[in-house]
Amino acid sequence: HITAPMQTIVISAVNLRKGGTLTILRQCLEYLSSVAVEKRWRIVALVHKQELTNYPNIEYIEMPHSIQSWVARLRCEHIEMKQATAHLGEIDLWLSLHDTTPTIEARRRAVYCHNSFPFLKWKWRHLLQNWGLVAFAMLTKHIIYRPNIHKNDFLIVQQEWFRKAMSKMFSFPKDRIIVSLPITHHQAILPKELPTSKYHFIFAAYHDINKNFECLCEATRLLEQEIGDDKFEVTLTIGREDSKYAKWLAKKWGNLSSLRFVGYQTKDKLYQLYQQADCLVFPSLVETWGLPISEFAVSGKPMLLADLPYAHETAAGYPKAAFFNPEKPEQLKSQMKALIQGNDTVLSPVPEVEIQEPLVHSWGEIFVLLLK
Repeated sequence: HITAPMQTIVISAVNLRKGGTLTILRQCLEYLSSVAVEKRWRIVALVHKQELTNYPNIEYIEMPHSIQSWVARLRCEHIEMKQATAHLGEIDLWLSLHDTTPTIEARRRAVYCHNSFPFLKWKWRHLLQNWGLVAFAMLTKHIIYRPNIHKNDFLIVQQEWFRKAMSKMFSFPKDRIIVSLPITHHQAILPKELPTSKYHFIFAAYHDINKNFECLCEATRLLEQEIGDDKFEVTLTIGREDSKYAKWLAKKWGNLSSLRFVGYQTKDKLYQLYQQADCLVFPSLVETWGLPISEFAVSGKPMLLADLPYAHETAAGYPKAAFFNPEKPEQLKSQMKALIQGNDTVLSPVPEVEIQEPLVHSWGEIFVLLLK
């Protein structure tokens, strides 16, 4: 019996410190930790801090300084990572979990693409409200994604539309872009404790300009004009002072009595708001997935969603949804009015989306493809 040689796998994730991307890193390392000994894999993880992802059977290299600036990040990706891993010898697989393809040598390379901002159709007012986010959208395309992208054997994305968009933007073969459906576990949403006289809409999102809060705010204004302010309520999970964009929203629409700015919510409090809501509204202009859609879908209650590819994919198979043009608040207003008046004919089942191969559902399946 001849023992197979040990394979070296490097996971680079120096920028993943919170939210959904940190969850992806933890899920990846948890899987690798559980199979490393059996499969004779040497796992090396380049991370911000080991304490964020402390699993056995993994060697950690901390690179905390990479978050100091974009210059520091790019220096880390294109100079320091190569230096930090020079002692490892031949690397069988390098998987970058954060969009950038580092300048390193490996037998196989892949990059997980989270960031959909290159596909944001921004407006000139977005520059005034958050010029940094607009700059980031352009930076992501030209500085983060494009350099070295064709040196990868595979890209990994979460949705079919994102595969097609990345393939078109960077002329990368679609059959080498893996769709990895998110591994999600959502809390149950309990029924309303007590019926209320008002129909309650909720939009759960961070105060970024791509979230397009203004569409819902303007729809709310139009709806108040038409039916008054005593029949419905709209909850936004942002504060009036959270950012320049939030202040603009509050100044323009903050006088509407049916509009509530409740600020950031912990997960438990957010699910309490979901419980009291009758309908989710999600007008965001660009998303990699759209997590609140998945979270709220557990409730079985109506959803009004932006008529964009990400929302159709995330809500695929859901029985009660309607789609609106996110640039036309009057269309959203009409759908909201119908639901308030008990007319659910605006809702219909969302068709399933056909996802082409390569398609995976777990980290085990990902590594089978990457090492094949």
